[in-house]
Amino acid sequence: MLDILRNRRSIRRYKDKEIDPEIVDMLKEAALRSPSSRGINPWRFLFIKDRTLLETLSQAKESGSSFLKDARLGVVVCAKGDESDVWVEDCSIASIILQLTGQSLGLGSCWIQIRNRMHNETQSSEDYIKEVLHLPDGMKVESIIAFGYPDETKEPIPREELEYEKII
Repeated sequence: MLDILRNRRSIRRYKDKEIDPEIVDMLKEAALRSPSSRGINPWRFLFIKDRTLLETLSQAKESGSSFLKDARLGVVVCAKGDESDVWVEDCSIASIILQLTGQSLGLGSCWIQIRNRMHNETQSSEDYIKEVLHLPDGMKVESIIAFGYPDETKEPIPREELEYEKII
């Protein structure tokens, strides 16, 4: 597990190669196995492979989401907000579980923060996504995780550059 953490980096460039269905199935299982406070599991996952829809979703934010258009899979991580007072934490845990699982399966990924971000001056990223995906009222969107086979290489952060001073 530590090797997965050491090597995981935010990947924003992806090869023009479909993700194997078996790998997508493993990502789905990993998402559903994510820990959740009191076992409530308020999260919902939308696995999106449609290239046109990924391009539309890549416009969810003014910056920091455009690379989604070149991903082969986007997982929208959302929750029914009224099911749990800690849906944000549960969705955050699920998001990183998805990323670490993807890393272990040879995929690159990048978290796209949606909650508390803006699509434009008047519409939130969350409202934009809810409109595009026709999500029901009460659904809260935490993130989108972009996946694909990496088309860039990033070296792990050297151990000596870790911020050990933040451990108190």
